[in-house]
Amino acid sequence: MVTLPITRRGLCLGLAGLAGLRATGLRADDIVDLQWRDLVPENQDYIPPALQGFGPHDETAMASQQPASSGIRSDWNGRIVRLSGFIIPLDFDGQGVTVFMLVPFVGACIHVPPPPANQLVLVTTERPFESDRLFAPITVTGMFGAAATQTQLAEVGYALSADDITPYRT
Repeated sequence: MVTLPITRRGLCLGLAGLAGLRATGLRADDIVDLQWRDLVPENQDYIPPALQGFGPHDETAMASQQPASSGIRSDWNGRIVRLSGFIIPLDFDGQGVTVFMLVPFVGACIHVPPPPANQLVLVTTERPFESDRLFAPITVTGMFGAAATQTQLAEVGYALSADDITPYRT
């Protein structure tokens, strides 16, 4: 497992290999729309039901309660993907977040233990994303890949170098 410092520079350097693969002249047909269950190996369990909602927030470190991951998938390494979720901010530039974990449900890593690493995506962006609400859902589009990383909150299985971050639309 690679442990990266939680700084924008360190994370961007760790993702440099992915960024070098970025396609030019991207068309909508080139973007892979992912769902969270797509990140779990085939025939493996999705997010445990106990982790899919708010729970009591106690003094126990949430990271120590993270369930083991059932593995990751490499099907989309180096591809441009679109994935929706919620932000857990890790680094800021002014009023905007530049490094964050994208999580599948509200409260992950904060109010309940983190989901398995294959349900967490570390996102970096050169353009700080400003949001007026911490728990507002977003959609992120960018270069994706498997990248085992440890943050102060959880072990993360994937990385995404964001080209576009927008509010989620149904």
